[in-house]
Amino acid sequence: MALQYEGFFAANYNNYNMRQLLFVFSVLFTTVFYAQNTGSVAGKLTDIDFNNEPLAFANILIKGTTTGTTSDFDGLYAIDNLDPGSYTLVFSFVGYETQEITVEVVAGKVTEVNVPMGASAASLDEVIITTTTRKESEAALLLEQKKATGIKTSIGAQELSRKGVGDVATAVTKVSGISQQEGSGSVFVRGLGDRYNITTLNGLPLPSNNPANKNIDLDIFSTNIVEFIAIDKTYNAANYGDFAGANINIISKDYTGSGFLQLGLSSGANTEAIGTEDFYLHEGPNYSGFYTTDYPDYPLNNYNFTTSWDREKGPMPVNSGISLVGGETLRLGDETKLSFFGVGNYSNGFTYKEGLSRGGVNVSGVPLSNFDFENYEYKTNTTLMGNIGLKHKQQSIKYNVLYLNSTSQKQMEYDGVINVFDDAPEGGGIIQRSVFDRTELFVNQLLGDHAIGEQFDVNWGVSYNMLYNNVPNRRQTTLLPVNPNDPDGPKSMQLVSSASANHRFYQDLNEDELAANIATTFKFSKNEDDEYAGKVTLGYNGRMKKVDFEATQFNFRILLRDSNNNLITQPVVEPYNVDAYFTQENLNAGLFRIETFRGNVNTPNALEPQFYKGDQNIHAGFVNFEYTFSPKFSVIAGLRGEQITQTIGWDTSISSSPEPEDNKFDTFEILPAFSLKYAINEKHNLKFAASKTYTLPQFKERAPFLFQEVNQDYIGNPDLYASKDYNADIIWEFFPESDEIFSLGAFGKYILDPINQVTIASASNDISWVNSGDYAMAIGAELEVRKNLFKSEVETDDSTLATVFSAGLNAAYMYTDQELDDEKVAEENSIINTVFTNKNDRLSGASDFLMNADISFNKDFSEDRNFMTTLAFNYFSDRIYALGVQGRGNMVDKGYGTLDFITKYQVNEHITLGASFKNLLNPSVERYQDTQDVDVMTYKKGRDFKLSLSYQF
Repeated sequence: MALQYEGFFAANYNNYNMRQLLFVFSVLFTTVFYAQNTGSVAGKLTDIDFNNEPLAFANILIKGTTTGTTSDFDGLYAIDNLDPGSYTLVFSFVGYETQEITVEVVAGKVTEVNVPMGASAASLDEVIITTTTRKESEAALLLEQKKATGIKTSIGAQELSRKGVGDVATAVTKVSGISQQEGSGSVFVRGLGDRYNITTLNGLPLPSNNPANKNIDLDIFSTNIVEFIAIDKTYNAANYGDFAGANINIISKDYTGSGFLQLGLSSGANTEAIGTEDFYLHEGPNYSGFYTTDYPDYPLNNYNFTTSWDREKGPMPVNSGISLVGGETLRLGDETKLSFFGVGNYSNGFTYKEGLSRGGVNVSGVPLSNFDFENYEYKTNTTLMGNIGLKHKQQSIKYNVLYLNSTSQKQMEYDGVINVFDDAPEGGGIIQRSVFDRTELFVNQLLGDHAIGEQFDVNWGVSYNMLYNNVPNRRQTTLLPVNPNDPDGPKSMQLVSSASANHRFYQDLNEDELAANIATTFKFSKNEDDEYAGKVTLGYNGRMKKVDFEATQFNFRILLRDSNNNLITQPVVEPYNVDAYFTQENLNAGLFRIETFRGNVNTPNALEPQFYKGDQNIHAGFVNFEYTFSPKFSVIAGLRGEQITQTIGWDTSISSSPEPEDNKFDTFEILPAFSLKYAINEKHNLKFAASKTYTLPQFKERAPFLFQEVNQDYIGNPDLYASKDYNADIIWEFFPESDEIFSLGAFGKYILDPINQVTIASASNDISWVNSGDYAMAIGAELEVRKNLFKSEVETDDSTLATVFSAGLNAAYMYTDQELDDEKVAEENSIINTVFTNKNDRLSGASDFLMNADISFNKDFSEDRNFMTTLAFNYFSDRIYALGVQGRGNMVDKGYGTLDFITKYQVNEHITLGASFKNLLNPSVERYQDTQDVDVMTYKKGRDFKLSLSYQF
């Protein structure tokens, strides 16, 4: 059957059947996926004297060399690992006219040459030559999106580079309907936050680095390890069912080209950070990010802490980065390749925030606390990744190892009213908090893909991940005015009543997870084009996770009376010389006492840490049935069964339930999924998807552990249970050209028993988590446009030079609603209660409107010299941060837009220069309480600029 393919091949393929096309795509997406500095030639030979049947065993030789190959039974051939340049291919077969065709090979691309042969040579206009880019390119990913029956979106390394994206969290916000939570690496997908998403690496799950989150912070992944990021906003039965927002699958880079080594250097600054007169951090952590410590021996008997309480002047806040990337391929025979790829990356960055912070705003609009704050922060990220891959014919096996070390060092200072009814009611209270947070992640993956005969495919993967999160020696000090009516006067500890107001805190989180995927696919029902119309996939997924969290906090209780009940006069303390107060001498003098939540030195088990620990085991089997009823209509129907077991035990300052089996969550879920695609024509698709999924509570949310921030405390709820989610999507896609798209879609989600973060009914205004009502819903529309405004190509002796001026836009509009039911909360929870201000409200984290837009200009001056520049804009509208209770309004993050400018210039084949200017508009980041209309947080992030240099050896 004759088919005409436009766009990606930019040519007319009459008399070209589906099987041949799939072979071409296979060649393109395997050879091109791996090649970076070399190119390839591939295609098909046909016999024009026998109805264009495949011509097998013909010879293809590069003229003047001994490099060549022969065509297979289907007339297909490929020559890989060719250096860029012009080549003359010689096609010959006994009894047929020999043909010589000159082609241009481009680095990282496949040139396709399809040649009709016969007793007399075919004319040159019958020969079809096309070139396709690597899978990380925008065009290749759009082609994959076009061909897929399901609804999927991907963003590749090419687009990330063009938009100057440095981390995965920022990368996914370039996709319609996705925004990032301010101050974290968590993302919201269609208004659904962290709990509704899944993060995987090469299809295998990743642990979380934060006990508060289900997913790992995406901003700790630098994009130089990324080939592309696949974002599935619709559910497939092959994925884990704890899903309602998106499955974010990071595909790590592979390599099978000729050897290369690339060195990258960068430097920059944040305008707010570099604008400070002095940049302050604290003693202890080094600037490399490799630091850990434990509390000293006998910490309750004596004052043995050696690190200072006080801030210290840090280095000049100039950001820097260095990376080293390399790869090599070894050929072990004609059909076997062994490939190596490695990345080493280190970067650091300084930020400074200054603004106001208010907490506990009551119904009259009066805040319980009211501060001016400064936040100095220094971050590091070290990434080491390597893989080795072996490919023989249609069999491949690969080992990936990834090590991440991500740190954040913060010096936070608050000045103002600590408690309007108690501590520093007129102002002048000073709180200083020094925090170092370190995450180490080890990922080990073994992956395999195998073709068994013509009809069976098997792919599998197994991973073992180890995550260690450490908060060593967090320090907080609190000083109050000696005279509350003189806020600017001298400070002391005299009126500090809370034991935890001055403390040192040590936290450790360990997660170990073993995961495995295996799936086998059977292809059946050949059609008239000799292609299999149907596929059945059977598979298993399993993940077994152990979580162990413990923390010890040493509270420095300020004493007001001695053992004889005499009043103690506390000395005046300088705010930036607290070390002079916390000494062995003052401990001996009885000015303060060191204790944990269990007690002081006289309590036998005082040093036993608070903890929670648990196991989460998921075992699932699935079946996917895929059938192409016609070239226009295809369907995927899947069914998944998951057995989920979650157990948790704890011993905290709130309560004790140390046996995990006493708190067991055990359920079996049946999860159907359905997708269909109708190809209106070669350029238009109509797709639909529907599914059922679920959402689990997290360990921290179920453990009654008190997490204390400066202005807010959090406590877990052991009575939480899972939500059930129903999802539906419909989308129309139009692909005018291979690198262009226009799509319009609509989606709907209905959630039973949604989990929300709420302020509980108590004097302390603590935050917890509850199943807040019977239902929640979200409906919306998404638009995506990528269009070349101008495009031209010039053929030279060496290459094809392109000039492209393009624009992109994606936007999402959402309406969300949920029921909030006080009675339901009271009936279902033993220790948590709340009183919602509204009976219905929007979903937390959901913006009504999201938009990304960019314009780009790319120009090739020669094969090794080009220029690229992009102007990118991102906007989100107001979104709820926390639901209002007891007559108070919702806390709302005000929407704002960011504008980034990125430019790169490849000077020659070795040197590339780059510059980026981020957050050019520098809007104010604001959070307010809506009913009372009171700002609760404001600051500016500052503008970031960076210069970069890379050299390829």
